Amino acid sequence: MSLTIPKARRFRLQRSELAVPATSPHFFPKAAKGAADVIFLDLEDAVAPEQKLNARKNAIAALNEIDWGDKTVAVRVNGLDTPWAFRDITEIVARCPRLDMVMAPKIGTAFDVQFIDALLGQLERELDRAEPVGLEVLIETALGMANVESIAASSERLEAMIFGVGDYSVSMQTGDVLFGSASAKYSVLTAPDERGMRERHWNDKWHFAIARMANACRAYGLRAIDGPYVDYADTDGYRASAERAAALGCDGKWAIHPSQVAIANEVYSPAPEQLEWAARLVTTMNEAVAQGRGAASLDGKMIDMAHFKVAENIERKRRAIAERR
Repeated sequence: MSLTIPKARRFRLQRSELAVPATSPHFFPKAAKGAADVIFLDLEDAVAPEQKLNARKNAIAALNEIDWGDKTVAVRVNGLDTPWAFRDITEIVARCPRLDMVMAPKIGTAFDVQFIDALLGQLERELDRAEPVGLEVLIETALGMANVESIAASSERLEAMIFGVGDYSVSMQTGDVLFGSASAKYSVLTAPDERGMRERHWNDKWHFAIARMANACRAYGLRAIDGPYVDYADTDGYRASAERAAALGCDGKWAIHPSQVAIANEVYSPAPEQLEWAARLVTTMNEAVAQGRGAASLDGKMIDMAHFKVAENIERKRRAIAERR
């Protein structure tokens, strides 16, 4: 295999990833029956320190007792700098064969990933676990963003990286409280017009961070996931945030409330017109290739093998979505 082609990681549909606090067992059955592609039981930020051990017990019980169907189920463990991380990983992996992925927060260096990878490998060998545990990590500190490329390349177990805008805002000391929403402070003023009037244009201050993380993911074959939008009543803002991240190359987005799941699934699914275009493009390109040509015309526009690859990606996602239904 060429060194310029990333090694393919396990493909999972991850349009929506629903956060469920592990201290709220009454939410578990509804989440299991809901439409989210991925569910993570949260032991970290959504859990008070005195509830950490109880949350871990709840997560273990939920993974063993609830029918999660074909959903991907992850657990967000506590950070490696806490007294709970080691037991979170070892006890949950040892006791929960249904676990699909471990989500590790506040990853700052490649070594953080490699440590968790080695620990998971030891557990799998001890348990003779047939299916390896996947790993997804949160990039949510300045250190993590500074090392995002080396983190992406650090382990073949790593499947996805998530932009954790909340803790990243804290790390960058931006003063935000509505994590994920646009900020009026990040804007520019136009020059005065003939009447002396100026207009303010808002910008996306997280463009660089998300684009850099998404680029690192694509470079090493990972999924790129956008993080939370805490103003869950603002459905238009959530949709705009999801669309922006999709335009930058992300595969999906967190949902911190069940009402956000349907929007994420819609934004990160091929639209009907995309599916129709992809089908016609494949037919047209196959005809062109059969005639010895590497390019053709579709709807009055030139298409070539790069467009063919776009169509293949659309078709792969269509098949994965169809299998979920």
